[in-house]
Amino acid sequence: MEAGRKLKKSVKIRLQKEADKKLREENKGKFGAVKSSLRNIPTSPRKMRLVADMIRGERANAALNILRFDGHIASSHIEKLLLTALADWQMANDEVNIEEADLFVSKIYVDSARMLKRLRPAPQGRAHRIRKRSNHVTIVIDNHNANETKESNK
Repeated sequence: MEAGRKLKKSVKIRLQKEADKKLREENKGKFGAVKSSLRNIPTSPRKMRLVADMIRGERANAALNILRFDGHIASSHIEKLLLTALADWQMANDEVNIEEADLFVSKIYVDSARMLKRLRPAPQGRAHRIRKRSNHVTIVIDNHNANETKESNK
C-alpha cells in the first residue's frame, strides 16, 4: 500500500474485519465473554425485565436454578437463552472444562421490539387500540477468574 494513497471505505472495512478476526484467533481460549441474544419474544418487555433483574450478576448454575423454578412465562425464554450462551462459551473455550470455569451473568438487558397494533370494539361505535408488545433479550456471560486476571494486569 502506498502511504499517500487514500483507501476506499470498503477496503478500510475489509482490513478492519481481517484485523478483528486475527485478534479473535489470538485470544481464542482466553476465557472471553460470550454474548447471545434472543429476538422477537412475544412478551412485554416490562414482564421480561422482572425476570432478567433476578439473575443479573448471579453465577450461571444459580441463575439456571432460579429460572427453572420460577413461575413466570418469561423464565423459560431466558433459561433457553442462558443455555445457548453457555453452549457458545463452551464452543469458544473447548479446552476448558465448563464445570471448573466460574461463569456468571455479567450483563443482561431487555429491549423493546416490534409492536402489533390491533383494534378492539368499544361502546358507542368507538374502538380501543390494543398493543401487543414483544422484546429482544441479550445476555453476556463471563468468567470471574478472567476478570480478576484482567484487573491484575492493568
